[in-house]
Amino acid sequence: MAAHHVNYFAIFCALCGLTAASVVADVFQFNSKIALIVIVLSIATAKALFVMSYFMHLKFERNWKYLLLAPTAILAMGLPLALMPDVGVHYYTVDVPQAGQAIEHEADHSSEEHSSDEEAHH
Repeated sequence: MAAHHVNYFAIFCALCGLTAASVVADVFQFNSKIALIVIVLSIATAKALFVMSYFMHLKFERNWKYLLLAPTAILAMGLPLALMPDVGVHYYTVDVPQAGQAIEHEADHSSEEHSSDEEAHH
């Protein structure tokens, strides 16, 4: 396999630029949180591709890397399905005293504010 010359400083500058773009996107106030999430995750994906391609030298490997990636992809898709009954589908009720106390406290607090607002208007 021939030696490949990679301009690591250019990759470093690209990663810095993408990091700056991610920070700017986070500081900039979007009307939609979904748009912000899509932008930041897209930038993070681009950065991950730069790191995998150049610093891990996957760009210069042969196609066997896809064969090695197949079990990982299968497990990555299977893990959420395996955890769905425990994490994703709440078939049980949450029975913790703190949750009930917080709801009661919030209800009492909002009713006190509502009654004081009515007294102020009369």
